[in-house]
Amino acid sequence: MAETVTISIDGQSYQVPKGANLVDAAKLHGTDIPVFCYHPKMKPVGMCRMCLVELGSVTVNRESGKPDLDEHGQPVIRWQPKLQTACTQTVSEGMAIRTSTAKVVEARDDILEFILTSHPLDCPICDKGGECPLQNLTMAYGPGESQFLYDDKQHLAKHVPLGELIYLDRERCIQCARCTRFCDEVVGDDVLAFHERGRKLQIVTVSDPPFDTKFSGNTTDICPVGALTTADFRFGARPWELSEVPSICPHCPVGCNISASTRLDRDSGGKKVIKRIMPRQNEQVNEIWICDKGRFGHHHSLSSNRLQTPMLKKDGAWVEIDWKTAYQEVTSRLQKYGEKVGFLAGPSLSNEDLWEMRKLARRTCRDCQIGLWPATMTGLEAVTQAGVGVGTHLAALGPESAILVIASDFEEEAPIWWLQVKQAADRGAKVMVANARPTKLDQYAKCVVRYEYGEAVEVLNHIAVFARRHDKLNQTLVEGRVDGFAELEADLKGKRVPKQHSEAAELLLDTENLVIFAGNEGLTLAQQAELMQAAANLLILTGHVARPNNGLVAVWPGANMQGALDLGFSAEATVSLLDNPPSMWVIGDADPVAEDARAAAVLDQAEFVVVSTQFMTPTAEQADLVLPVLSFAEREGTFTNAMRRVQRFYMAQTPLEGALSAWKVFAQIGSALPGGDKPRISAALVMRDIAQHVVRYAGMNYTDLAHVETQFPDVGGHDLYYGGNAYANHGGLGIQWATNAEKENYRLTVRPVSAEAPKYEDLTLIPIRLLYNRDVLFEPSTVMHARIPAPYADFNAKDAAQLGIIDGDQVVISAGDLQINVSARVNGQAPTGFVLLPIRLSQLPVPAAPAMCSVQKVEE
Repeated sequence: MAETVTISIDGQSYQVPKGANLVDAAKLHGTDIPVFCYHPKMKPVGMCRMCLVELGSVTVNRESGKPDLDEHGQPVIRWQPKLQTACTQTVSEGMAIRTSTAKVVEARDDILEFILTSHPLDCPICDKGGECPLQNLTMAYGPGESQFLYDDKQHLAKHVPLGELIYLDRERCIQCARCTRFCDEVVGDDVLAFHERGRKLQIVTVSDPPFDTKFSGNTTDICPVGALTTADFRFGARPWELSEVPSICPHCPVGCNISASTRLDRDSGGKKVIKRIMPRQNEQVNEIWICDKGRFGHHHSLSSNRLQTPMLKKDGAWVEIDWKTAYQEVTSRLQKYGEKVGFLAGPSLSNEDLWEMRKLARRTCRDCQIGLWPATMTGLEAVTQAGVGVGTHLAALGPESAILVIASDFEEEAPIWWLQVKQAADRGAKVMVANARPTKLDQYAKCVVRYEYGEAVEVLNHIAVFARRHDKLNQTLVEGRVDGFAELEADLKGKRVPKQHSEAAELLLDTENLVIFAGNEGLTLAQQAELMQAAANLLILTGHVARPNNGLVAVWPGANMQGALDLGFSAEATVSLLDNPPSMWVIGDADPVAEDARAAAVLDQAEFVVVSTQFMTPTAEQADLVLPVLSFAEREGTFTNAMRRVQRFYMAQTPLEGALSAWKVFAQIGSALPGGDKPRISAALVMRDIAQHVVRYAGMNYTDLAHVETQFPDVGGHDLYYGGNAYANHGGLGIQWATNAEKENYRLTVRPVSAEAPKYEDLTLIPIRLLYNRDVLFEPSTVMHARIPAPYADFNAKDAAQLGIIDGDQVVISAGDLQINVSARVNGQAPTGFVLLPIRLSQLPVPAAPAMCSVQKVEE
């Protein structure tokens, strides 16, 4: 239990956590000390002076060590002669404050009067109007009148682009420095700064390109006035017109909680649409932050290119058909091909979609393969055994914890986790990065391990060897619950551990907590499976399982890859389907033709292909029947994030006419097959089926998933106390399913893994993931197009010199039958002998795994 101290607030004594910020401690007990610059997610600076209070302390008798008492038997308090900023104080035993004396009230009046001397009176048209802390505090604490002359007002620019996403109104800025501090302190991207002095003080961007961070939108949330606005919402709606709908970001494995601000929109024919996306507080997941992709990547839901009618290809041309005809066509084909049907699911399908697709596959044939796309990662067994413990909270990791990120460019693949790991490093956590190339997280790591592509598994094996030799194993766990240890020990015995790996192992294993994030960069599917098992081996042997803040997390390439794996879909099944192609394919929200040349060739040879999709993707173009489905914003359902937290999202905007939820489409088709049951009438009933048949989801239901609890800090509360407009969570915190290690007396299994690395003798292409790309769900967000680079490849300077290539040259990369035209970047990112090629920067496929390649410069 946390240690407490006694403090006095306006003559009333309270027990508060020792060392807590005074503003926070007062708020916990119902006393609001007004603030502008202070935010509980950042260090206090005392810039705005709005939180001035009278501060004192109980006097203590030096001889007795007890408090001095007055004639009434009350402790004597020595008050400081001047007012103090509450936000820069931490509570201690005997502290006393007065928050409402005449002296304090006068000071607040003066501060607000100074702030308002040059603040424009444009509240009715301000994007912050109606949810503005400056409005609230002025009404509550302001003097009610001003003695300053209009001629003294500072007239500044009101439409200053800090980048293509964020605009600054310099007249509204109150110089609280929240935005500059967030970028520098929280994110580590020092891209904003103050310019000029005194009343002319202004915010400027100091990066090239301007405001160069993946988290810029958060500055508009924490701004306590309307100085910072987003390009896609500025003057788009008034806050009091908006309704907030809880949702989940559909773009990456973090599962950020978001709030969709919606209203009935004239330009959309009176339909309810999303006007903006805001963060929704979930301290266990994304805290109060979201990345710019999650904030600005929702515009696909309103794209004019959305499909609205089922379409059948006849004689090479698309013909619109109704849903009844579409269902009959699919049903007849499934009965015709039977055992020769393959199913493929994409990462944006909800758990309900996946369940109905799985049921359809089982009704079609007992042994139909249900594959997962992209087929680049696996490891459900490793996660089931050694995943992070229930209650894991990255924001709680500090000096007693270690974090290993291996085979992942974290900022590009899971930005909010990158942010949280960076902050953990700031708090003293021991961060280790293992990768074949430099990544941004390196600058915050206490240890960086470089290996050749393909050698990631060997790094973990060496750490396990070190643990065995230096008594770092959890003997109680190993002897009591672990099978396969003898075989693993025999495999590890005698291995030599390089010095660099020994130092890394000592860093990781000399801590109470250990979390491993495992990606797939530079790995084949088989190698990635071994990496996951090697990570599970290490965590089990050292006892870093079965408790919060310990365990394994996979950096999946999509929002609901974990859910798909939980429900029986797998990358191995996809590989089997590609090796032994079925005659008919049923593909749900995946675009393999645009991503993988081999998959494109296989699908081209299929007799019949059905695709459920929101857009006419390259895969849909190559199909025979296309079924239009709803976006995440137009339906309800659940995603399971990579920490195994099942989270609910809600219908935010009016469904697109003609399209259906994917689960309804699969259920309707399945109901027409022999043995098919009646389709469920709601996603909640589909979740009930999942809970009854999938052990991991046992007992889950929409009611429990919607459960919320009080969270600290109270950001987004009804009083907007801390300022900014991240939203309180009214949609549910989700439920994290427990690993096998957390189940009492459950046996755990370790096994030897293959660490043999391929021999790359020629130039080798390595596909990598970028946050901003031309994925089908992101490209419609035109506001982000300036952040999406043109197709390029990274070359090592030595390789570039041998090829006669300089930075900016156009080159053709040949890999097998593929020829890829890109621009060359020679910037030191790529190791010698390797070419780094980002995926999904165009509609042309690239190799899905490391591949030998040749490069030819394009002569002008």
